[in-house]
Parts: sequence; structure tokens; C-alpha cells
Amino acid sequence: MSDGRKRKKMGLVSGTAVLFVSAIGLLSFSAIGSTRAALTYYSETYTAQIDVQSIGVSLVENGEIVSYRDYTHADNVWNQASGQLLALPEGEQWQVGRTYPESLSVRNSGSIDEYVRVKLYKYWVDQEGRKLPHLSPAMIDVHLTNDHWIVDDRATTAKMGEDDPRDGELIVLYYDSPLAAAGEGGVFYETESFVDSVTIKNDVMTKVTETCSTDANGWTTVRIVYDYEGASFVVEAEVDAVQTHNAQSAIKSAWGVDVEVDANGMLRLR
Repeated sequence: MSDGRKRKKMGLVSGTAVLFVSAIGLLSFSAIGSTRAALTYYSETYTAQIDVQSIGVSLVENGEIVSYRDYTHADNVWNQASGQLLALPEGEQWQVGRTYPESLSVRNSGSIDEYVRVKLYKYWVDQEGRKLPHLSPAMIDVHLTNDHWIVDDRATTAKMGEDDPRDGELIVLYYDSPLAAAGEGGVFYETESFVDSVTIKNDVMTKVTETCSTDANGWTTVRIVYDYEGASFVVEAEVDAVQTHNAQSAIKSAWGVDVEVDANGMLRLR
């Protein structure tokens, strides 16, 4: 049996909007070193049409802002910062099969109303950070709340139910209501949580590959390797916003999807 009990601290994953990265030594189930970061992202498609106002979006974890990206049109300046997510308490260890509470939501940190989209990616990587497409993203259970969040089933490639044959890495979500800008007294408005927990499924322990080889003396060696041994899981979130003014055209231009918006501003995918 392979016994490669390796642990590795993961560096910042390149690309937009990294939510968090966690390394898991699947055979040891012991202390795990990990690096996690967060960055919100706003599609700049409609920047030129925002007149003397600001658009901004922030990622909120368990009631605290962990990252933001805000645009000030008057100064033509982006203000942004990123932080860490999902940090375990001192001495606590990641456990396969354990559900970790994790409330993630979006705040309007700008001064105009907006519609919000979240793109979640989940996949496995090797110790050099290369994707392992043969390992199932479905083993990474990012639990969705579905509270006012619409799953774009046509864009989503991830498994969304027991009978769903898909096994891709992408989940696309739209908040179904306009997210208001800050009111009097600096009261900021947030969406309901789109994620409330993260779990690595126990099924990873049952996935093995068995090979047999026979030497010159007729002895047969059976080698069993755990498929997820030494792998790390990655979850990324890309959060962006579009102005509510002329919403259908703005969303079509920025996000490439057709929507309907009723008199109350409620959004529905077409």
C-alpha cells in the first residue's frame, strides 16, 4: 500500500477571486497546513456608464468583511484588499467527513444599487498545484443555502443532486434581488448567505486503484493506492456586480445571460 503521507502549505492560487485553498493529507487525517485568501472582483464592462457614482462589492465571512473591491468613478480609482478565509482555531485540525460552518455572503460596498453574481469553482490539485481532473469535485461539498440565490443550471457544470450525472467544477449563482446601496447612517446591505458549510466527503476514503504485477519467480504483488492520497482541494469564488440601471441590457452585456426583471426588481433567468 502506498504510504505517501505528505503535507504541503498551499500558496496563493493565481487568477481572479481566490476564496480559499486547503491542503489535505488524506491518509494521515492530522494537522494540515493551508493558506487561504479572498478577493472580490467586479466586471469592468460597465465602468464607462457609471456617472459620478461608485460601484463596489465585498465578500463577507461570518459577518466580517474579508475582501473588497470598490470603484470610484470621480477619481477613476479601484480600492481593493484581500484577506484570509476559513482559518481554523489554534491547534484544530481538518477532518475528512466533518462539516465546517462557513457563512459566505456579499455586501454592496458602493453607492449605487447593483445585481450580484457568484461563480464557485471546486477541484483537486497535486502537490505542485496542477489540476487533477480525474478526481471528483463532487467530493468537495460546498453546501448552498438556495436562499434568494438562483443556480444558473445551464452554466453550472457541478453535480447538484444525487441523480445529477455532471461532475464538473463550476457553480454559477445569481442573487434574485437588487442589492441596495448604503442608506442613511452608513448602513450597508448584504445578501443572504450563499454557502453555509464546507465538507470533504468520507467517500474519498473508499476510492482506491488496485494493480497486480508478477515477477520472474511467479510471485504476484498487489498494490493498492488511495486515489486522493496527497491531493489538495481548492475552492474559488468570483464575485462581481452590475448596475441596476437598464439591468437587462447591462446583465446581457456584462455576463452574457438573458434575464427578466419585474416591477419590484426581482430577477429571473430566461
